Amino acid sequence: MWSGIRTFADCMHLLSFIIIIYKLVSQRNSKGVSLKTQEIYLVVFCSRYLDLFFYYISFYNTFMKISFISCTIVIIYLIRLRPGISETYSKDDDDLPHQYLFLFAIIAALIVHTQFSWWEMTWSFSLWLEAVAIFPQINVLTKLGGAEAFILHYIAALGSYRFFYILFWAYRYSTDGYICWTSVLSGILQVALYVDFFVLYIKK
Repeated sequence: MWSGIRTFADCMHLLSFIIIIYKLVSQRNSKGVSLKTQEIYLVVFCSRYLDLFFYYISFYNTFMKISFISCTIVIIYLIRLRPGISETYSKDDDDLPHQYLFLFAIIAALIVHTQFSWWEMTWSFSLWLEAVAIFPQINVLTKLGGAEAFILHYIAALGSYRFFYILFWAYRYSTDGYICWTSVLSGILQVALYVDFFVLYIKK
């Protein structure tokens, strides 16, 4: 059962990126999409999936990791370089000082981690950075005063992905007594940010 929960979470994660790619390609417009959030995600995946160069776990594991990295690169390419789409990107709306998010992730990883080694610290850093990666996206939507359906579906898919990962860890703890507190705590923070966004959005 726990593997099924994790698989569903991964599929929701992949779906979130597919939604953004479809929005960009079909509408040929990047309005409402934060480039900074996508670039932060690229840092998250590249720092988390260093094991691709050293270990082979399974085809599924490798496929998902490469898919996450590839989808993020495609999104960044579309927003930055694709003619007809790149011109619609607004730097003025996507102006959150994201360096503070990196600083937070570094400090959080130093405080909450599983082992004090470069491998585990890099992994912990990626989890905490992912937890706050949505901030630039929320900033863009705040500047625009709202969000279209594609963006809301994207954020909902991301929130669902992290929520089901928390369920995965809860179920695993109940069955074999193992839990990764870095993943759980960063996941709770991430889901809380999504819930807070939707509560505020609904109140508007």
